[in-house]
Amino acid sequence: MIIGLCYDLKREYLQQGFSPTDVMEFDDEETIIGLEDTLCNLGHRVERIGNGRKLALRLAKGDRWDLVFNIAEGIKGRSREAQVPAICELFAQPYTFSDPLTCALTLDKALAKRIVRDRGLPTAPFAIINHIAEAANISLPMPLFLKPVAEGSSKGITGKSLVKEQQELVAAYQALHSQFHQPILVEPFLPGREVTVGIIGNGSHAKVVGVMEVIFTDQAETDAYTTLNKKEYLDRVAYQLLIDPEPLAMQAQQLALDVYNTFSCRDAARVDLRCDAGGVLQFLEVNPLPGLDHIYSDLPIMGRLAGVTYTEIIAAILDAAWQRY
Repeated sequence: MIIGLCYDLKREYLQQGFSPTDVMEFDDEETIIGLEDTLCNLGHRVERIGNGRKLALRLAKGDRWDLVFNIAEGIKGRSREAQVPAICELFAQPYTFSDPLTCALTLDKALAKRIVRDRGLPTAPFAIINHIAEAANISLPMPLFLKPVAEGSSKGITGKSLVKEQQELVAAYQALHSQFHQPILVEPFLPGREVTVGIIGNGSHAKVVGVMEVIFTDQAETDAYTTLNKKEYLDRVAYQLLIDPEPLAMQAQQLALDVYNTFSCRDAARVDLRCDAGGVLQFLEVNPLPGLDHIYSDLPIMGRLAGVTYTEIIAAILDAAWQRY
């Protein structure tokens, strides 16, 4: 196939004056090279497109590809992950991964939790804070955990996200709101084990790549998958593949597949889950554009632990996307 590669390159945005926090979700040149080389090794011809604006210009000019391989996150707005899929659909251009509705809905963590809750799947109770007055009147039990409602890559999640007193809650809200200028999601802190589940495929053919437990070492910033813990994962985090017949593995697989199908995710996604104090898994969030750096992204890491190579992961994603068309 002739594959167009759509992405947001971190270096380009930094050169334009964006901050490191602004571009945290974007990809390094090494990630693009790794994906490009893998696609070429699979026998495809790869053409770099770049970000969503470049894609729109190319499509409007009449350029087409057999498939657009999309890992672009978008730069602004809670629907930014939906921009490239929407552009592709506008021009009838086949592309990988989920459609605009799924990408927009899942980025908003509160809306995603409402859908999961309505489906009858377990997720912790939560509140959305839009104003400081609301922060002072949260009735959820302490300790609480705060995060921006529509960010990825653990943006805004630090050691200060875990609060144990009302006074800390107000201060934590103010800090996050002033930095990200969006509502803040608040939910009871889940003290149990955390797992992330990778899935590839569509509908009844969707399969779990692996259930990977995220274990925080004594050097971790806090017992949460914070930005710092992710960045320095070699020292702060350990990963362990959970396999059948371990009960948690079986429960995580089923819950993740239920979430995947509830949102009509396509081709691949990653679902994050965490146990409450009673050991019951709760939905945290789903990422319909899972990171695909061949070294440090969670899906390739769990693939390596499960004996699935990076090349096999990319090939399976391509096959799932192509079968849809």
